[in-house]
Amino acid sequence: MGTAIFALPFILNDDFMKCWCLHPQAKNFGLLMLRLAVGAVFMYHGWLKLADMGATAGFFASQGIPLAVVAAWVVALVEFIGGIAMVLGVHVKTFSLLLAINMIVALLVVHIRMPYVAAELPLVLLGAVLALYGMGAGEWRLMQKECVCEMKKQ
Repeated sequence: MGTAIFALPFILNDDFMKCWCLHPQAKNFGLLMLRLAVGAVFMYHGWLKLADMGATAGFFASQGIPLAVVAAWVVALVEFIGGIAMVLGVHVKTFSLLLAINMIVALLVVHIRMPYVAAELPLVLLGAVLALYGMGAGEWRLMQKECVCEMKKQ
């Protein structure tokens, strides 16, 4: 019973605004907003890396990352495609995990040597993708089945 994203204007009625925290769609609204914000940031940063792959690979090499060219492509594609997946609500748990790994590595390899202010965005993004991993995409997503595997009952 998934509600389409296009239903958003219809839920913002008087009842929703009177007590939004108790509205049955408040969780879905919050998860959609989180996915849109996180997805936009990752798409943007992934696109920046893809647009100048030479500079991206050079930066990765300067940080001592092995196989810098391969790592640069992997990171750029995970960020860009993962951002699109977040916005659309497709394979959110899978991409949340990949993006969390990406942020942990970025924090440990690059941002740990910088002032705290340089680590704020990666820390916030890490928290956001971990929240999406735990909560899922919500009902307002393109792909209605969140998990592609079937869990066997024991």
